[in-house]
Amino acid sequence: MTSPHAHPSPSLRIAPDDLLALLAVARLGKYTAAATSMGVNHTTVSRRIAALEKAVGERVLAASPDGWELTPRGRRLLPAAEAVEAALSSAASTTGRDEAADALTGTVRLAAPAGYADWFALPVLAQLQRVHPGLQVEVLTATQRARRYRSGVDIEVVVGRPDAPQSIAQFLRHYSLGLFASQEYIEENGEPESLAQMSAHRLIYYPEHSLSVEDLAHATEGLPQPAGHFRSNEVHLHVRATQLGVGIGLLPTTAVEEAPADRGEHRAGRAGRTHDGPGGPTHPTLVRVLPAFSRPMEYWAAVRPEVLRRPAVEQVLLALRDGLPSAARTESSIQH
Repeated sequence: MTSPHAHPSPSLRIAPDDLLALLAVARLGKYTAAATSMGVNHTTVSRRIAALEKAVGERVLAASPDGWELTPRGRRLLPAAEAVEAALSSAASTTGRDEAADALTGTVRLAAPAGYADWFALPVLAQLQRVHPGLQVEVLTATQRARRYRSGVDIEVVVGRPDAPQSIAQFLRHYSLGLFASQEYIEENGEPESLAQMSAHRLIYYPEHSLSVEDLAHATEGLPQPAGHFRSNEVHLHVRATQLGVGIGLLPTTAVEEAPADRGEHRAGRAGRTHDGPGGPTHPTLVRVLPAFSRPMEYWAAVRPEVLRRPAVEQVLLALRDGLPSAARTESSIQH
C-alpha cells in the first residue's frame, strides 16, 4: 500500500519520540505491546507512527500475518532510532561514561516453560539484575511451541528446536524426563519393576489433548495405559502431586533429587526426610523408578533479529545459554 504522503514536507522533522515508537513496534511486533513497553497507550503509538510516515513520506511498517514488520524505509531508520534510545539512556544514567557503556538497561521480556524459568533462568536473571540495576525483566510462563506470529516478547524459550522462520533459533541446554515416586507411595503401592507394571499405577503428567509441544507429547510413548491420571499444564504441580503420593510422576530430572546408587540404604536412611530442592526444604525426597526409562529433551530460544540488536537482549540470551555473567563478555557469539 502506497502512503498518501508520497513526498515529505520540508517543514516536517522526524521527532525522536516517533523513532522510539518505531523501535518498540519493530522489536515487539504489536502496537499494544509497544505501548506497554513505552508507558503510553495504543493510540499514542499509532499517532507517532503516522507522524513518522508523514515526515519521511513512506510507510515504515507493514502489517503481515506475523505482526507488524519493518518496510525497507523503516529498516533504514532503525539505526537512527537505536541511536536516539542510546543517547537518552546515556543522558539519564547516573554512572560514568565507561560504566554506562558496560551497563545493561531497559526491559527484556522472556516467555518460557515454568520449569525452565524457575530452575534455569531465574538464577541467571537474578545475577544479571544484581550486576545491572538498570536491567528490568518480565517473565511469562507457558509450555507451548514457538509462535510463528509476533508474540510481544523478546526471547521465547521452548522445548525442542523452534519452527519459526523469521526468528533466530539458539540452543540453550539439554535436560531429561524420568519416572519418580515418593517413598511413601512406593511403600503403599509397590515399585514397578518393568514398564508393563506401570499399568497398575496412576501417571502424573500433562493433559493429553492440550499439549502442543511435540517432544513432550511423545514422552509417554512406550508406557502402557495407566490405572489413572493426575494431569496439569503446570510442571510444579506435577512435582508436588508426586511428592504427595498421588502417583508416579514423569518429571524433569532437574526438578527432583536423584537417589544414590544404593537404593536400599537410601530408603532405610532417608524415608520421610526432606531436601533442599527447587520446591524448598519441606518437600519429601522422591525416588527414581525404572531409571532406564529416560526421555531426552532440549530447551531452545527463538529471537527475532531486530530484537537481538539490543545489547540487553543479546547479553541475556548469552547468559541463559552459557550461564555466565554478561559483564564478563567482550564480544558476541550469537549469529545474527
